Amino acid sequence: MKHILLLIALLATSLSSLAHENHTKHPAPGMSATTVAFDAKGNLWRASVEAGFLLVDKSADLGKSFSKPVKVNARAQKIGANNEARPQIALDALNNIYLTWTQNLEANYAGYIWFARSINGGKSFEAPYIVHQDRAEITHAFNALNVTPDGKITVTWIDKRDALNAKKAGKKYDGTAIYYAISTNQGTSFQAEKKLADSSCECCRIVTTNKPDGTTVVLWRHVFEGSERDHNIAEIPKTDVKPEPHRATFGHWKIDGCPHHGAALASGGEGKDWWGYHMAYFDGNDANPGLYYSRMDGVAWASSPAKKFGNNKNQAGHPALLSLSSQKNEEQVWLVWREVEAKNTKIMGMFSDNGGRNWNNAKILATTLVKADYPQLISYGKQVYLSWNTLNGYQLILLN
Repeated sequence: MKHILLLIALLATSLSSLAHENHTKHPAPGMSATTVAFDAKGNLWRASVEAGFLLVDKSADLGKSFSKPVKVNARAQKIGANNEARPQIALDALNNIYLTWTQNLEANYAGYIWFARSINGGKSFEAPYIVHQDRAEITHAFNALNVTPDGKITVTWIDKRDALNAKKAGKKYDGTAIYYAISTNQGTSFQAEKKLADSSCECCRIVTTNKPDGTTVVLWRHVFEGSERDHNIAEIPKTDVKPEPHRATFGHWKIDGCPHHGAALASGGEGKDWWGYHMAYFDGNDANPGLYYSRMDGVAWASSPAKKFGNNKNQAGHPALLSLSSQKNEEQVWLVWREVEAKNTKIMGMFSDNGGRNWNNAKILATTLVKADYPQLISYGKQVYLSWNTLNGYQLILLN
């Protein structure tokens, strides 16, 4: 009987490892992970990487054609541009263009977070600079860029300085840390970086959104006691008060390693109707692994029961979320993710017209037989688009 139980345990461990491995595969070399953003006039700006250079181009016809790319960095770098790590692009109300990216250094897992801006409509970019004052050749990675409606720029990243300091002191430290830096002068400079939280997961993307008052909110995969890899959420303080992270998901997935699988986050409701956050994420818990969606009360910091979605047998993963209020003041939410069946990569999608309380049936939005990037959601006015890059080219698909 003991031999049978041992065999079952080994089989379960093997299946769990296989599921984890399926979520850490890399796309084919040569396909850059792109990021896009609309400006106030409806032009689509795209950031991508080729031969060590960060390139920015523009489309005036919703992605059908693009302008000649402009190089951002004068010297080639090893730039993170696949999977969870990719350049970020955002614009402010004045159509200034902001970019962040991770330069991979020679030391294992080491990197710097760079920033650049254009204040002449993308004709040229000013000399890039490193956001953080810490210049140790350690992990600074998975940059997240957030620009508020009033122009405040926040860059957030995973940082290993505290883990290494703890190791030198002979102290225990799980995971890495979340750091951030803020610019209030349109990216001319950044204030000294500050720590948002200890014990983040090492290699899952960070996601951000904003409350109606402009507060920047950060969601990340966290290492809780017992190496449970759930998610934490926190507001970046507007003053020098200590940040207060709150546990956002409760799958209790125990794994001694990073899943390479970040979450999606969107603010729920607008203005006086704001109520909290939409969250979508992968949970590898043994009982029912897969993608989950839940709502979180932004005042009580309490999450609703998680709703499972997607086909885990098809490696459902890497979701994106977007929320908008309709002309009838109803909150509409779009949720997309990627699945792979045989050699067919599919982007699946669901829609809710009542703030995520109920969803329509999932449907296929796009397919390809070649290597493909993760899906992104983007909006201009009240129009919502799926942004997707594959080896066959870039696609921008209207969803409403």
